[in-house]
Amino acid sequence: MSIGNQIRSLRKLQNVTLQQLAQLTESDAGNLSRIERGELGVSEALIRKIATALNTTPAILFAEQLAANEKTTPQLSQQAPYTLNSSNTKDFVHWFRSAAPYIHAFGGRTFVIAFGGEVVSEQQFIALSHDLNLLASLEVRLVLVHGARPQIEQRLKRDKLTPAFHNGLRVTDDAAMEAVKEANGAVRVEIEALLSMGIANSPMAGADIRVASGNFVTAKPLGVLDGVDLQHTGEVRKVDAIGIQKRLDDNELVLLSPMGYSPTGEAFNLSLEDVAVSTAIALDAEKLIFLMDSEGVHNLRGELLREMTAEKAKNLLKNVQESDEPIHFSEDVNFYLPAAVSACEHGVARTHLISRHIDGAIIQELFTHSGIGTMITELPLETMRQANIDDVGGILKLIEPLENDGILVRRGRERIEMEINHFYVMEHDNRAIGCAALYPFPDEKMAEFACLAIDPQYRGGGRGDKLFNYCQAQAKKLGFNQIFCLTTRTEHWFLERGFIEESIDELPQEKQALYNFQRKSKVFVKPL
Repeated sequence: MSIGNQIRSLRKLQNVTLQQLAQLTESDAGNLSRIERGELGVSEALIRKIATALNTTPAILFAEQLAANEKTTPQLSQQAPYTLNSSNTKDFVHWFRSAAPYIHAFGGRTFVIAFGGEVVSEQQFIALSHDLNLLASLEVRLVLVHGARPQIEQRLKRDKLTPAFHNGLRVTDDAAMEAVKEANGAVRVEIEALLSMGIANSPMAGADIRVASGNFVTAKPLGVLDGVDLQHTGEVRKVDAIGIQKRLDDNELVLLSPMGYSPTGEAFNLSLEDVAVSTAIALDAEKLIFLMDSEGVHNLRGELLREMTAEKAKNLLKNVQESDEPIHFSEDVNFYLPAAVSACEHGVARTHLISRHIDGAIIQELFTHSGIGTMITELPLETMRQANIDDVGGILKLIEPLENDGILVRRGRERIEMEINHFYVMEHDNRAIGCAALYPFPDEKMAEFACLAIDPQYRGGGRGDKLFNYCQAQAKKLGFNQIFCLTTRTEHWFLERGFIEESIDELPQEKQALYNFQRKSKVFVKPL
C-alpha cells in the first residue's frame, strides 16, 4: 500500500474529511487528494503534520498494510508488516528474477540523474529519494543535477522583478543572479534534508546516504547572443571529473546545482541540461537520466517511442521543425532531446527521458525489459551476429516452446553446442531475442535455413524477416547458390519470401538420407 493509500485509510478510519485534514495541516485539500491518489509527492514536514492531525506517528504512515480488523480509535497501534499474498507473489518473483541481470550490470556504474526544480517544489523528491536509496544500496554511483527554475521565478515575483529570457535561456542580471543564488541554495538544502531521512518502517529505513557538493563545475559567460547580453548566464567550460570520482569512490552521492564558477571568482547561472550532459560526458557515465513532464518522446503521430538512436532523434527533431502538423513535444522534450543526442554522440552509453509524475519511474525504466519512457543510444540496440558457445542457453530458451509445439525438430543441448558455429543470433540490449541456423552443403553449393525462432515479446515487428535476410546475406557471402528449408507448419511464410516448393529429390544427397518420412516436412528452395 502506498503512503497516499495509507493516509486515506487512516483518515477514513477516523471519519476525517479532506477539508478537515487540510485545515488541521494548513495545506490544500486538492493537493491532499492528489497525494492520496499517488499523483503528488509528500514532504517530510507535511508527513509529520498529517501524522499529528490523525493522532499517529510518521512510522505508521509508512506502514505497508493496515490490519483488516482495525477499529476506529484515536490512537492506532503498530501495524502488521506487509506480506505477499497468492495473487501477487508470482508477479513479484517473476519481476525480481527478471531484474537480476540489471542488478548485476549496474553495480559500480555511474548514473547522472537530472531533474527540474518542480520535483522539489511539488514535493515529488521524497518518492524519488526512495528510488535513489535503492540504487545506492545496489552500489550504483549517483550524481544528481537539480534545476531551480520555479524557485527562481518565485523569488523574482516576490521582489517584483520581471523574468527575461532569450532562446530559452535566462537573461541573468545582478538582481536575477541574487535570486538564482538564493533559490539554488534553498533547493540544495531541501534535497540534502530529504536524502538524510531514515524513518523506521519506510523505504529510507537504514539509509546512510552522504551527500557531497562543491565547486566541481567551471563556467564561462555566454556573452552576447543575437544582440542580447545574457550577463551572468554562462555555459560549462570544464567539469572536475577527478574530484567527483573521489567522492564517488568514498560511496558519496554527488549533488550539483546548475551553477558554475570562473577562475576570476565569478558565479554563473547555467542550464540544467548543460551541466548534466557535461558531467555525464566527463565521468563517462553509463546512463544519463532526465526526469520531465511528459512520459517520453513521441513521434509526429503522437506514438511513444521506447527506443531510438541518436541519429533517429536528430531526424525527428528536424522533421518537427519542418512539419506544419501539430507536434506532440512538451517543452521539456525540446530541451532534453537535443541534450540526449549530444550526450550519446560524446560517449554516454544510454540516455533516458522519463516522466517525473510516475511514482517509481526510474525503477520501472531501469529494471524492466520494455521500460517506461524513451531511451536514446548512439548505436542500435538490436544487432545480429554469429553465435558462440555462450549463446547456447539463450538459443535453447528460444526454440524449446516451438519444439514442444512440433514446429521445430527437437534438438538437445549437446547438439546445439556441437552446431553452434552454424547459428546466428539477434540481440536486443545484449539479450538474445532471435536465432536461426545455416547448415552448409558445399558440394551442391546449397545451405539449409533452419531453426528460426523469435522471442514472443518481440514478435510482430518484422524481426523474423530481418534475421532471415541476414542469414540469406551470409549464405551469399559464403558462396552458396541456393538456400532451402524443411517445414510442416509455416509454408506460406517461406512462399511469401520467394521460396518454391520442390520434391525431396532436389535436396542434397546427404540431407535426403536424413529425411524423416514420418514427419513429412515440405521442401522449399530459393535461388540466391
